[in-house]
Amino acid sequence: MASCAIEGGCPSDYVALAFAILSFLLLLSWSTFPFLVDKVPRTKGSSFWIPVIQVVASFILLLSIVLNVNFLRFKRIHWWHSCYVWAVWGEGPLGFGLLLSCRITQAIQLYYIFVKRRLPLIKSYFLLPLILLPWLAGAAFIHMKKPLNYRCHMRAQWTIPVVCLHGLYVATLLGVTGAVRHVEFRFDELRDLWRGILVSVLAIVVWVAAYILNEIHDDISWLQIASRFLLLVVASILVMAFFSMSTSQPLLSQISLRRRESKEFRTMGQALGIPDSGVLAPIEPVSVIDTNEPLDKLLLNKRFRQSFMAFADSCLAGESVHFFDEVHELSKIPQDDSVGRIYMVRHIIEKYITLGAAMEVNISHRCRQEILTTSNLARPDLFQNAINEIMQLMKTNLLRDYWSSMFFIKFRDECNKRSESLDLEQISGWNFSPRLSSVHGADDPFQQDHPLKSSSGRSHD
Repeated sequence: MASCAIEGGCPSDYVALAFAILSFLLLLSWSTFPFLVDKVPRTKGSSFWIPVIQVVASFILLLSIVLNVNFLRFKRIHWWHSCYVWAVWGEGPLGFGLLLSCRITQAIQLYYIFVKRRLPLIKSYFLLPLILLPWLAGAAFIHMKKPLNYRCHMRAQWTIPVVCLHGLYVATLLGVTGAVRHVEFRFDELRDLWRGILVSVLAIVVWVAAYILNEIHDDISWLQIASRFLLLVVASILVMAFFSMSTSQPLLSQISLRRRESKEFRTMGQALGIPDSGVLAPIEPVSVIDTNEPLDKLLLNKRFRQSFMAFADSCLAGESVHFFDEVHELSKIPQDDSVGRIYMVRHIIEKYITLGAAMEVNISHRCRQEILTTSNLARPDLFQNAINEIMQLMKTNLLRDYWSSMFFIKFRDECNKRSESLDLEQISGWNFSPRLSSVHGADDPFQQDHPLKSSSGRSHD
């Protein structure tokens, strides 16, 4: 045991290593499930690449601990075996530091969107490096001074500043989380932030305890083995507990975490509980479509809107109709439900307004900037100018062709059939029973037409 305590390769080391591998595979499957199984289209922007960075940082952190704390027996021959690569850079700015920076970035985004009610002033790809910059500077300074010993440990005068740096980032995350704690989130964002703080503090405490035990009691073999086993297990739990999709992609988190209910949350409107959101109800009121009416009024009819949307999709120009549909869903959210409206607005902006979005609509630069730089995301008329522009585009490019398409013919025939079936149901539902008539005796025409029913009625009486 004494040799494996120093060189690595103890049975408990392999158990911890297997647990770390299993944890990372679980994290990987958790993060890719919506894209591989539910075929969810990949979004662009920070909502996609921040979770990806979290997965990469988790892998780097676990690998750094394995190579740095001597879980495996190998000789440090090449430069990439160096303690400074893994203990300083891997466990520091590229591992634990990057995880904390991603979470702080997400928390700042939530603060601006739900408290300030506007999009963040600094883009995420600028904000994340700025938050990580102190950690990078600290790692570069340690690399230049080279204070590590042969066991990849630092002396106490170096350990205290490193622990303080960890604590500073946790305190920053705690401060931003406290600023949004009053927001009534719908997708567990606040819970995930508190969980990230808790596991971060736990990981720091375990790391400090393992360092102290290894440095003070380096002659006790079982203590060294137990401390590094605990360190890797806690780090494995950390990467799973730290990862969250709800902060960046709330709708995606519902699909991935609640597989049995995923079909109920295909749209943000359904996830927010907007009335009559999503697919058509089994019984939908039949209304006559007047082709002379303006397009904006015609699109208020859900059956017409879905028929027109199917036609636009067949022409590879469906993003305008989808945009109108989601803005129409937004109008159903009450004005006093600012949180629900902001959820829906953020979803619409990421899906339709942002440059390079999955279904980017063709609107003017002025209109796009008016939406992206608004000072109030819950404003009722936020998308009104965009709706006016795409309405003109649909009238010009789609509407005339739709009236002569098979989609309209099918829609018209379905409306006629539903109208006829409804008339038949009303006729068959009428009751000609003589007991419902207020006329009696010879003046009652129903008694003459239905003698059997009248006699049976008298016998019952």
